[in-house]
Amino acid sequence: MNTIKWPGQQTLQAWRHDFHRHPETAYQEHRTSARVTQLLQGFGLEVHTGLAGTGVVAVLRGNRGDGPSIGLRADMDALHVQELNTCEHKSVNDGRMHACGHDGHTTMLLGAAQALASAPDFAGTVHFIFQPAEENEGGARTMIEQGLFELFPMDAVYSMHNWPGLPVGTAAVHSTAVMAAFDIFDLSLIGKGCHAAMPHLGKDALLAACQLVTQLPALIAREQEVHKPAVLSVTSFNAGDTYNVMPEVIKLRGTVRCFDMEQRARIEQRLRDAIHATCALHGLEAQLDYRVSYPATINHPQHAAICAEVLEQVLGPGNVRRDLTPSMASEDFSFMAQTRPGVYIWMGNGEDSASLHNPKYDFNDQVLPKGVQYFVELVYALLRDGKLPASF
Repeated sequence: MNTIKWPGQQTLQAWRHDFHRHPETAYQEHRTSARVTQLLQGFGLEVHTGLAGTGVVAVLRGNRGDGPSIGLRADMDALHVQELNTCEHKSVNDGRMHACGHDGHTTMLLGAAQALASAPDFAGTVHFIFQPAEENEGGARTMIEQGLFELFPMDAVYSMHNWPGLPVGTAAVHSTAVMAAFDIFDLSLIGKGCHAAMPHLGKDALLAACQLVTQLPALIAREQEVHKPAVLSVTSFNAGDTYNVMPEVIKLRGTVRCFDMEQRARIEQRLRDAIHATCALHGLEAQLDYRVSYPATINHPQHAAICAEVLEQVLGPGNVRRDLTPSMASEDFSFMAQTRPGVYIWMGNGEDSASLHNPKYDFNDQVLPKGVQYFVELVYALLRDGKLPASF
């Protein structure tokens, strides 16, 4: 048996800080992808590029011969956020920032690739998936559409996300639902503009928009089953640009999130009904662009049990939560977990961590070695010790 050559804390930290300094947003991860490719090739892995433009997949075959095939996935993209941290490794790309920890996720998967390449003591194949465009743009879906699972057959796929609020050295594993489905909508209400002193000569789209902003959340509060969580939020309101003109067009944006797919369709229909009724009342025209985006992220229970067992070994007894409420945030790993049995875990980023998507967020470097160890031990548990459950 080969001895594992674990990447040291300083190495992991240097990689992570480099990625953090040079954040790239959806489908623009060219520097990140090139650096990931360079490192993977240096570990002696078979590396493939080009899926979803900047995606990278590395292949490692075990030295025990044929066996199952699994995927380990990390996201690489950053956000359109202006960083407010003052650390040495703060972003050098204006208006772009790793405010969700994807720099850490990429680093942990690279560390696992290096460690496993040094001791591929298993039967089967591991695919290391470095995915672009997780934030809003569905890079996982694009990789799948371009043949991810045909080019690299996998029996199961696994991923993780850092989680602010959970102490460092702890993790959470859900047996089923982890993250909500995610839809977005753009709504234009078109009325008739007029002088603000003569509102009777116009059709007031602004008043109608205000009514919708207050009424739409009632579609959740008063119409949805209380044991099925859902959120409808209006997140953008654009109207008018002077004091004495009633604007002709009002633009709203928002999001719908839930776990139940029948409920999802019902909320969309009720949203359309409310818009139609409001426009009829005020004599307005509506243009609605409703986009079904990410499905809910649902873990496979048998695979989740194995992941929890591995995390207990890595983090110690009592440090793996199985009781946390699923998040109403969303994640495009859901596309992979719909296609193959999958598990998405949360790794604690610290109780004092800034929240995800906050301009003062930073990934906690102390998490890096534990994330690497989790991925490595998961591979050994599944492919060396034969714990990979049957597929769907």
